[in-house]
Amino acid sequence: MTRVVTVFALAVWCSISSLAQTPVCDSLSDADRKVAEAIMATEYLYDCCDDTIAACLAVDPVCDLAVRLADNVCRRVASGQDEARIRRGLSRRARSMMGRGAPAEIDLSAAPAVGPQDAPVTLVVYACARCPYCSKLVPELYEALTEPPLADDVRMAFRIFPIRGHEGSTPAGLGFAAAVEMDAFWPFLLHAYGHFDEFDPEVQADWAESAGLEREAFQKLMADSATRDSLVASKKEGLVNGVEETPTLFINGRRWVGDLETAEVLDALAEEAERVKASSRSDE
Repeated sequence: MTRVVTVFALAVWCSISSLAQTPVCDSLSDADRKVAEAIMATEYLYDCCDDTIAACLAVDPVCDLAVRLADNVCRRVASGQDEARIRRGLSRRARSMMGRGAPAEIDLSAAPAVGPQDAPVTLVVYACARCPYCSKLVPELYEALTEPPLADDVRMAFRIFPIRGHEGSTPAGLGFAAAVEMDAFWPFLLHAYGHFDEFDPEVQADWAESAGLEREAFQKLMADSATRDSLVASKKEGLVNGVEETPTLFINGRRWVGDLETAEVLDALAEEAERVKASSRSDE
């Protein structure tokens, strides 16, 4: 009897394994595919299907999230991540996407933003002007979110959050805040982050000119107490929302605690856009 059960279980597993493939997974080596399939056979979806990733791939119609997470697992395996790290990443993603409780209260009335006002997804980035990781992640997100396929689905807003441990964070933050007031924030940010290692408080006026801002107006705004007040208000708001480090992201008001890798964040944004649009269609 035990042998029959074992053979039956193996047959089911082989059936699921053969179905638990996507184009991304099909490109894996045999060894990597076995690792990916083992993870997909034991990790459960957090939405749209109440079973493992592998089992949900075998359901007709296939749950979109099952395909998305299968691709996610296979990309991670292909990049050399070990099984424990992949499982942690899936767990953090689930907590981010299904976060409970009231959304964070974020004042976006004066926050620089890119993307449609009526986009189904709002991404808020709290970042320090002198954060090395922010200088890489934010421009990559900006580039991706101003082009298809996410340009119409995501609005990205920026909140300045100077970190005391980052040398020069206050004057750099004032430069960002001045650029906001001059309605030229994104060109200035991209230039500042693109020349991150060349920062000096005195060079910011040169950066402003390079970004198309009027030099004297920029310097005047940097010295204006109202600009400092706006910077302080942005920092205080972040603290109220539990921000302690940068970058900290919020997706439709839910704090993102998943991996801070560009591909992972973009994939989560695409997932959220699909979920919101599907929900809207079902309400019609």
